[in-house]
Amino acid sequence: MVTGIIGKKVGMTQIFDATGAAVPVTVIKAGPCVVVQRKTATVDGYDAVQLGLVEGKPAKVNRPLGGHFKKANVPPARLVREVAAEGDDVVAGTEVVASMFQDGELVDVTGTSRGHGFQGVMKRHGFAGGAASHGSMFHRAPGSIGASSFPSRVLKGMRAPGRMGADRVTVHNLKVVRVDAEKHLLLVRGAVPGARNGYVLIRKAVKPKRVAEPQAEKPKGKR
Repeated sequence: MVTGIIGKKVGMTQIFDATGAAVPVTVIKAGPCVVVQRKTATVDGYDAVQLGLVEGKPAKVNRPLGGHFKKANVPPARLVREVAAEGDDVVAGTEVVASMFQDGELVDVTGTSRGHGFQGVMKRHGFAGGAASHGSMFHRAPGSIGASSFPSRVLKGMRAPGRMGADRVTVHNLKVVRVDAEKHLLLVRGAVPGARNGYVLIRKAVKPKRVAEPQAEKPKGKR
């Protein structure tokens, strides 16, 4: 059994549940994908599959990669990712589609967050900044970064201005609200990393949260 699939973020919207409440969801076009290579514990030391995202037209690849896809008898893919797999029923050429997930299932979504470029400490790390009053001369500066007498240097890990965003981010335990197998769409509750048309990896939750079941009310005793 394959535990994940490659997808593309379409955008965000909202739907209404059975009670009429609005639920914010992210629409993801999940797959279709094909298994390019099957890795086993006996040969590779671990169990996994190499997935290729099937898009409009085959990707242009060099001859070594072309031979890799030809060996699996699948079209060359522009995007290839590796996910965990269980069992021996998955072989090269197997198709992986969005119907592998079910309504109400918890998933982990991995993507590249939006890039914000070079930013200061207030936006990058959430510093409060100095007084905003006139004449303070200290508004958005980071403040002291170390004493001059000892240790006479800036300690490692000091939060400072720098490049913000464009990181690999994983959001855990997002609920699958709806699965549209015909259109290869997943509607996931909440937000996922990245901008629209960004590629994401959806996998079954590694550490799913325990859902508290409603307990029956105890009968009230007579006074």
